[in-house]
Amino acid sequence: MEIIEEGPSMHDESDEEKEEKESKHGKQNVPVQKPVVINYKSRKPAPLQILDRVKINNTLETPLSTIKGFLNVPQQTELKFNRENLKKVENQLKRAFVEFYQKLRLLKSYSFLNTLAFSKIMKKYDKITSRTAASSYMKMVDNSYLGSSEEVTKLMGRVEATFIKHFANSNRSKGMNILRPKARKQRHRITFSTGFFAGCTFALILALILIIRARNIMGKEGRIQYMETMFPLYSLFGFVVLHMVMYAANIYFWRRFRINYAFIFGFKQGTELGYREVLLVSFALAVLALASVLSNLDMEMDPKTMDYQTFTEIIPLILVGVVFIILFLPFNILYRSSRFFFLTCLFHCICAPLYKVTLPDFFLADQFTSQVQALRSLEFYVCYYGWGDFRHRQNSCKNNDVFNTFSFIIAVIPYWSRLLQCLRRLFEEKDPLQGYNGLKYFLTIVAVCFRTAYSLNKGLGWEVLALIFSIAAAIVGTYWDLVYDWGLLQRHSKNRWLRDKLLIPQKSVYFGAMVLNVLLRFAWLQTVFNFKLFTLHRQTLITIVASLEIIRRGMWNFFRLENEHLNNVGKYRAFKSVPLPFNYDEDEDKDE
Repeated sequence: MEIIEEGPSMHDESDEEKEEKESKHGKQNVPVQKPVVINYKSRKPAPLQILDRVKINNTLETPLSTIKGFLNVPQQTELKFNRENLKKVENQLKRAFVEFYQKLRLLKSYSFLNTLAFSKIMKKYDKITSRTAASSYMKMVDNSYLGSSEEVTKLMGRVEATFIKHFANSNRSKGMNILRPKARKQRHRITFSTGFFAGCTFALILALILIIRARNIMGKEGRIQYMETMFPLYSLFGFVVLHMVMYAANIYFWRRFRINYAFIFGFKQGTELGYREVLLVSFALAVLALASVLSNLDMEMDPKTMDYQTFTEIIPLILVGVVFIILFLPFNILYRSSRFFFLTCLFHCICAPLYKVTLPDFFLADQFTSQVQALRSLEFYVCYYGWGDFRHRQNSCKNNDVFNTFSFIIAVIPYWSRLLQCLRRLFEEKDPLQGYNGLKYFLTIVAVCFRTAYSLNKGLGWEVLALIFSIAAAIVGTYWDLVYDWGLLQRHSKNRWLRDKLLIPQKSVYFGAMVLNVLLRFAWLQTVFNFKLFTLHRQTLITIVASLEIIRRGMWNFFRLENEHLNNVGKYRAFKSVPLPFNYDEDEDKDE
């Protein structure tokens, strides 16, 4: 078979240089470089016969393929070269080329930095010893393979030429933008918009406080009715906004301490959100929610119909609908890549354990374990508007057996998803730690069920069971957070009771975080003992406890990714492996 190699890359010259050459030589014929033809052994198969031995590797995992693999059902191995499969192959090859090119760039950077280090060291040596040994030593370095080899540069040129020709339709600028994606520029428009919405948020909070005090709303008869109906509806947005603000703070500190969160999460380069973008979305949502709250502060019903205004009562439902529409919007606006990445991870969490568990999947599932109260608020939306209670602003959900049953299910779903993910990793990795982690989540499920049962059916027996299992789950969860997730409490570490490598120079931050994590872990005690704090309503106390758990989760996120980053650095994981889509069977060639 004759294989045509591509000649040297001609992309080093700009268009202006080519025009200058043409003007100098006039109509002189420019010799065209012919491709190099290499003749291999005649026993190699013809080009069309290669397809008989090339097979497509089916690396795309689906729930059906997972079930077949678990049941040892033989799967289809022969895949047809149809348009759909070839499109997947093209995308996979493109990812492989991009990843390989990034590895070459890292290797070239490694060579340059080492050469630069030699130069700096020798300059320092000459300055201290008053000698001129740098020139002779640098000649040795430049003549060495490290300083003289052009293999990496040539290989990068070949990758660029191949990628531009086959994946960018010979458009160099388009191909290089894919191979070398530029860092996202910080736009002043985003900074201005973030500040604008932040100012509007604080102004609306101040206006809400002043209106409540001026009208003495909390002293009216409808106060308890409002806290039982409208407050749980709007608390959903408070939980989401608080979690997003904590995530924005995580991004800020991850960048400050050089934690490569984009690589850890597997974000496509150039599409990851910065803390300004996350704050912009969170404050915009906060403005919409607070404006809705101000429109619902009327505590009095119509004396004739004994109903509240229907439009104002369904404003929270409209707002939830708008959020879901934006989340599923298919158009390339409002950070589509980030939204689709979130939805993909969410779908994997829901379908656990049918998908291979990756860090973004179980990280997102951990976030939902701190948003149990938000999920219950969504359940309340279904009951409040589905049963028609919004017309009279009354809460009949607690008297409904279906609603109470789903209160157990909703509270368990996040922990159940994490349990299934741990079992999947235990089955694949044979790591006993995943089994212990699964037992931790099973214990938490039991504790949550007993606490929910106690909140619905008051009784000494439920209280004792809820207290015992909740304390056990909190102790196990705290130990796992500090030792395995954060990598702390290492007795023989050079940083006593911490770990050998720390990114934050102040050790007191780690000890303070450990103490705060323990205290916030036991914040649920209020739900069992019903502490009376400043005569606050029960819904207010539930909201405060849920907010403290979200704050604890935000703190946990930083140290969890710090530990993951240090493990990646220690194991020299700087890039991800991309499986190739084709497999060429050479066994027949060997038999001939």
